[in-house]
Amino acid sequence: MRIVRVAAGLAAVGLGTAVFVDLADAATEGDDLAAFDPQLTTTVVNHRIAELTPLARAITYLGDIPILTGLTIVVALLIRHFTRRWRPAIILVIGMLGAAALTYGFKVLIGRDRPDASIVLGTVNTGFSFPSGHSLSSTVFFLLLAALLWQTDAARRTKLVATAVALLLSLAIGLSRIYLGYHWATDVLAGWTLGLTWLALLGTAHALRGERGLDGEGRGRGNRG
Repeated sequence: MRIVRVAAGLAAVGLGTAVFVDLADAATEGDDLAAFDPQLTTTVVNHRIAELTPLARAITYLGDIPILTGLTIVVALLIRHFTRRWRPAIILVIGMLGAAALTYGFKVLIGRDRPDASIVLGTVNTGFSFPSGHSLSSTVFFLLLAALLWQTDAARRTKLVATAVALLLSLAIGLSRIYLGYHWATDVLAGWTLGLTWLALLGTAHALRGERGLDGEGRGRGNRG
């Protein structure tokens, strides 16, 4: 069973990497999907709804680096307190550190400019645009929490609801970045893709090690915790 999980994980990593590289190339050259970014942004801006703007700002706030950093520290400590184990808390921290490193590295490497500051609804960000750090980091944070929950004895319904909420928040935060004018659609898509690829890599590493779940019960043969 572990072999199947590892094979599936490696396949997901390979596919995610290929998709991300294609998006990065499009963003650099301004062709393929990236060629549609200006028109899509214009369409979104022209169809903004005043009543929706405060909600978009609140949602995008959840993906701010200071907020996610604070949540990571608090949640990691809570996990340690309730499970009496450091490993799941460390996994969460490693996941978020990796997301931050990937965001910074590829922003500098690609060096893509953001949409014009005149369309931004909020404080203007002069940093690079690709990939969307909000999309990447929020995807890693919320889905990693959901994944860690699946390693516990929580009810299946609770796990499914948590996963659905994690997906919804990740999607909403990414879409809010386009709506508010901070990112091109390709940036957000790349953020989601890279986030999922990083999670797949973490999951593959976890499967290879055959570690215990959050509840402390062995998940693989020969596991000594």
